[in-house]
Amino acid sequence: MIRSQVERNEVVHAQIALIVAIALELFLDKTLVVGPKFLIAGLELLLVFGIGLTEPHRETRISRARRDVSLALIALISLANATSMALVARDLISGSAVAGKTLLASAGAIFITNIIMFSLWYWELDSPGLTGIRKHDSRPKFDFPQMESILPENKGWEPTYTDYLYLSVTNASAFSPTDTMPLTHSAKALMSLQALVSLVAVVLVTARAVNILG
Repeated sequence: MIRSQVERNEVVHAQIALIVAIALELFLDKTLVVGPKFLIAGLELLLVFGIGLTEPHRETRISRARRDVSLALIALISLANATSMALVARDLISGSAVAGKTLLASAGAIFITNIIMFSLWYWELDSPGLTGIRKHDSRPKFDFPQMESILPENKGWEPTYTDYLYLSVTNASAFSPTDTMPLTHSAKALMSLQALVSLVAVVLVTARAVNILG
């Protein structure tokens, strides 16, 4: 019963993160979004409901199909967010009709959304979280410090969505692994991509902020 409650909390935490992403998407200026902003927000809302339909400990054709649909939605949202970041970068470099402070705020919103989307990628890669199947039925993709701990309370410890969100935050802000190490090529590729996107965003935003505020 305790484990089931933990699993329910894990799903709720992922849903809350996505709701934050929806709010940030609606905040963006329409010129920084490819297509109607409500379309992307709608896809994110659909993903919120999709994650809520996970069935712990069960792997069926339905759960596998649900995972495929959820992954497709994450990929589409990630692509849309990356496109918005590219539009912001273009405007930060060449200038645009959008006010400078609005561009900076939009870049911050996209940066946070990027953290949320990569946390979902990590969650799915290592769990897989979107199916509800328990973690580490196969080889772990990340080495969390609790896995190496000799403390008795960490025996049998498994990461939840919050751990993957923390991993995404630290990787985006430090541009490198901190306390959690990637163990596979796919995990390293995802973390490298996130670090590069974050680095570009921070450099461009800093340069523009100095120009606006200086």
